[in-house]
Parts: sequence; C-alpha cells; structure tokens
Amino acid sequence: MTENLSTVKKEKTALVVEGGGMRGIFSTGILDAFIKQNFYPFDLCIGVSAGSSNVAAYLGQMYQRNYKVFTDYSLRPEFISMKKFVRGGHLMDIDWLWDITLRDMPVDVDTLFSGSAEFIIGATEVNTGNSVYLQPTRHNFDQLMKASSAIPVIYRGFVEVDGVKYVDGGVTDSIPVIEAYRRGANKIMVLRSRPHAYMMNNSKNNMLTRWHLRKYPDLLQALNNRAHTYQEAIDFMRNPPSDVQVIEVNPPDSFKTERLTKELPILEQDYQLGYDMGVQLAQDWDKQSS
Repeated sequence: MTENLSTVKKEKTALVVEGGGMRGIFSTGILDAFIKQNFYPFDLCIGVSAGSSNVAAYLGQMYQRNYKVFTDYSLRPEFISMKKFVRGGHLMDIDWLWDITLRDMPVDVDTLFSGSAEFIIGATEVNTGNSVYLQPTRHNFDQLMKASSAIPVIYRGFVEVDGVKYVDGGVTDSIPVIEAYRRGANKIMVLRSRPHAYMMNNSKNNMLTRWHLRKYPDLLQALNNRAHTYQEAIDFMRNPPSDVQVIEVNPPDSFKTERLTKELPILEQDYQLGYDMGVQLAQDWDKQSS
C-alpha cells in the first residue's frame, strides 16, 4: 500500500533545558554526553537561566566547558558570597562569572550560530513581568545569557539588553515546554533540574524581595504567580496534546545538588549521573516515536 505523503506531518524536535542555579550540573552532564556522541537531533533549543548557558555550550560543541564552570569558577569566593551580599553586593555575581569565563573559555559563537537548530533564550521583562523568548545574536549574546540568569535579589540589579531590562527567565517560565509546542515542536525533550515528584509551593514574596522590587509591581506579581506557571508546565508535560510526545528527564533520587551547592564531590557525582543518563537518552532517541 502506497503511503500518501501529503498527509504525513513532519516531525519538529525541540530541547528544553530548565535552570536552577548549581542544579544545572545535571543537564551539563547530559549535554556533554550528547556532544561526545555527536547527538544533535533538535530543530529548536530553548534554555532558561543556567539552562541557557548549558544549551549554548552544547550548540557550540564545547565538551566539558560548563563542567569546568560549575566545578571550578562557580566554587570560587567571587561568585557565591554571603559576605558580599550583606554588604550590598550580589549573592550570585553573574557579572563576574560571565566576564571571567568568557575571557578564559570563550563560547565558540561561530559553531553556535552556524548550526541548523534555532536557539532561544528565556528571560523575564522587568517592567511588564512578562516571559520573553529571545533569539540571541553575536551582538547581544553575552548580555542575554546574563539576563536569563539574573535571579531577582540574589542578583541585585537588572540586565539591560538593547534598552530593555530583564531578569531570570525562571521567574515567569522555568520550563518553557509550552513555548516549544507553540513554535511547532511535536517531539520535545525536557531536561529538568528537579526530581519528578517536586511540587513548587505557593508563597508570598518576602520583605527583602518586596522592598527590592517595590518599583516593579508587575514583576512582583509574576513572582507571586511562579508556582502556578510552573505547575502549568508540569501538567502540559504529563498530559500533552495527542499529537505531541514529551520526554521528561529528571534527576534521580540520588541527586543531591541544590541551588547554591559548593561541595565539589557532590557536583562531580551529579554531573556523572547526568552524563550516564545522556548516553542512554541518545541511544534511545530513535526508539521513541511521536
């Protein structure tokens, strides 16, 4: 029987990578395994916060670049410092981290921008509190990467890109799987930084956050809504439309890294957990059909 090719829907594949501070070591391991196996099946790649940095290293084919960021640069006192924070500085100084790592290990933007995959960075617009999904250029790549990771209060300022102020994309859309679907993806792999059973609790902003963002009510409201939007993404992943396949990849129960973890043995163990899972994911990809 001859198949009617005009009725066959072309598969569009997407990779979505959640952030989570130091928990991003898990997706770093997975993506390093992908690089090692030359596994690049995605038409669209969307990263948020630390996830956007991991996607950039993956698309730039820079094996273990971000492993070194997490296990060396991120552990230096210049990056995470409570002493600096109580004196009015950043708790996580992404300016320092990006400046030194781009100097010492510049991202291969030639490879990054020459690939066939569309690269999208998730961020939050400060003045509106809206999610935005931005395609970086050579001109604004560095600043957009910072913007996607600028967690309010933990990073005390905002990051301005082309005249617009942004903060961490995780404020409004930590897991942009619905955005991948809106862009036509029907086979979506989602790399999480939380276990499968994790539920984000509803919580009001604390006094420090309310004071710090007192001139930005829409951003404060977005933070208040964060648990709701997070759950929307979870519900979509677990109950997608009938024509969409979502492959949700969670850290196992043995994963120990938290947002501000600085213990090298824990980070190395959790990187290896991700790497081993990445090897298996690449091998199983073609067995899974949408």
